[in-house]
Amino acid sequence: MKTRHATALWLSLPALLLLAVPFLTLIGVTNWQHLQLAWGDGNAIATSLGLGVIALLLIFVSGLPLAWWLSQARGRMRLIVELLVMIPLLTPPLAMGILLVSAYGPYSLPGELLEKFGWTLVNNPAAFILAQWYGALPYFVTTARSAFAGVPKPILEAGRTLGASPWQRFWRLSIPLAAPGLATASALAWARAMGEFGIVMIFAWFPQGMPVQLYNNLQNNGIDAVYVLLWLLLLFTLPMPLICFALSRRM
Repeated sequence: MKTRHATALWLSLPALLLLAVPFLTLIGVTNWQHLQLAWGDGNAIATSLGLGVIALLLIFVSGLPLAWWLSQARGRMRLIVELLVMIPLLTPPLAMGILLVSAYGPYSLPGELLEKFGWTLVNNPAAFILAQWYGALPYFVTTARSAFAGVPKPILEAGRTLGASPWQRFWRLSIPLAAPGLATASALAWARAMGEFGIVMIFAWFPQGMPVQLYNNLQNNGIDAVYVLLWLLLLFTLPMPLICFALSRRM
């Protein structure tokens, strides 16, 4: 058995190296003695963090009931809803950006209705939030559904037998028992929203968050101008999902 495990580990080295080398390279190429933000980086950080928090709240509020329903439903309707969740998850981000412009841009029916009130959903903070919301929501729903599905059915049945209403079983049994998985779902949604580039670039070029600012720095000033902001983007996105993953594995 040990020989088999050792063989599998050696065969895994190409994949492990492929995943690890870019991050190890980043450590080596970063000029640690001259770390400074480029022009506009501060505003990009504030935009991503501030609007990202709003988007995460919307993702949680809108995605939680959908994830719960998917974990409990049966039949053809569940399959249809699952497909509606999976299609945005599998669609390339640039394509989703074009779809959002087509659906909510100034020449769409919703866009024309909003213009009558003096509102718009392109190149403004609302569009930025919608782009993050749309891009990260399927990730949250998929992971949260798995968390709810992992709640033992006998516990829910015991709550029903003792007279607990569906609402009480949801809040007092399902939510606490699924909490680690829901935390992971929220963390993954946060990382996805913070790193969203394709949808934001098409649908909400302004205000510019960290991913779009990284692209501008790369285009205008070269590769050396992106490392500080890149490290900050990783710092703001990676720790929370990794911590949630480690805690969920331990629990």
